[in-house]
Amino acid sequence: MIGISKLYCGAVEPSDVLRYKRRSKELPSGLLQFSKDKKPVVVWNCTRTCNLKCRHCYAGSDAQRYDELTTDEAKAMIDDLAAFGSPVLLFSGGEPCVREDLLELMHYAKKAGMRVVISTNGTLITPELARQFAEVGLSYVGISLDGGMETHDEFRGMRGAFNRAMEGVSNAKAAGIKVGLRFTINKLNFREIDEVFNIMREHDVNRACFYHLVYTGRGSDMMDLDLSHEQTRAVVRHLMDRTREMFDDGLTPEILTVDNHADAPFIYMELMKEDPERAAKVMQLLQWNQGNSTGNGISCISWDGEVHADQFWRHFSFGNVKDRPFSEIWTDVSRTTEASELMYRLKDKRPHLKGRCAECRFLDICGGNFRVRAEAATGDLWAPDPACYLTDEEIARTPDDPAPVLERPIFD
Repeated sequence: MIGISKLYCGAVEPSDVLRYKRRSKELPSGLLQFSKDKKPVVVWNCTRTCNLKCRHCYAGSDAQRYDELTTDEAKAMIDDLAAFGSPVLLFSGGEPCVREDLLELMHYAKKAGMRVVISTNGTLITPELARQFAEVGLSYVGISLDGGMETHDEFRGMRGAFNRAMEGVSNAKAAGIKVGLRFTINKLNFREIDEVFNIMREHDVNRACFYHLVYTGRGSDMMDLDLSHEQTRAVVRHLMDRTREMFDDGLTPEILTVDNHADAPFIYMELMKEDPERAAKVMQLLQWNQGNSTGNGISCISWDGEVHADQFWRHFSFGNVKDRPFSEIWTDVSRTTEASELMYRLKDKRPHLKGRCAECRFLDICGGNFRVRAEAATGDLWAPDPACYLTDEEIARTPDDPAPVLERPIFD
């Protein structure tokens, strides 16, 4: 995640991170990306079943029933994660709210010392379920939104999905739970980014994550709907401007971009033109962040117990928690198997990258970007990420050089 609020608007200073000595167990959730131990945040797709059928779903979920970890198996997994030091367990899906033992497992993870969050389509969050989430001590509810009503309902495959999602937002907020919006950017909806900011203001939602498209699951069918490099630059710049507007109005939103770490050097270069002193602080934060954390600071466990490098790596499993504890799977860099060899390479991707990624001066703050997107587009896991929108001149020039100006604004 790249925090526009934290970096561009100065919501976080390096001293804020050093106060906690950059330890995952001590850092607040909003600062975990700057930890030095990189204990993995675990995305657990606790079910593949979903009440919707979204066109960009990375898990390819629908209303079927799938083989899932039992309650006891899930508790054993949680015990291991907590002992290993994973700071956050994110319940995802499918739609996690359809899992019958969801609340029991949330309570169990919370008592084990983990921070518990949920990623949901929001349509099933009734006032009663929101009250029960509050009793768990849920840290955060992320609710997906794809734009205004018409666009959202079309993406979600159900008329009324938008209204029900907004009811979920209201119910969670009424229960006192922190709520955020999750928006996946593509050619069909990027012009509705302003609508997301409007919804934030109207419904007093203080956080929004804007996800770049990743070509996996049903999202692989949308590769042609990814933004052009020029459009992506304009979108990120627009997100920066809209975030600044909210800060100028006395608000303190959390605005983040996800799944394209080219955003980090882009924000840095923009700050070099506007506020070099702030840019120097941002560079320190980005060096601590280290960019893409697939296979290191982020991980995924599927509904059936398979361990993946992140939630987009469904095609490759490192093992199953029913056969071997996650903590052993995640730290196996023995290079004795295909899985341990890949885990070894993901812990430090730099020696294995090819092309412009290998030569990029921003590699240490980008982390080699999204390997699974490179593989989907080229067939080569270590090829350059096609979604990187930085020019060859930018990745080779010195930090003091300005970034090129867009030829024409897209949001006029």
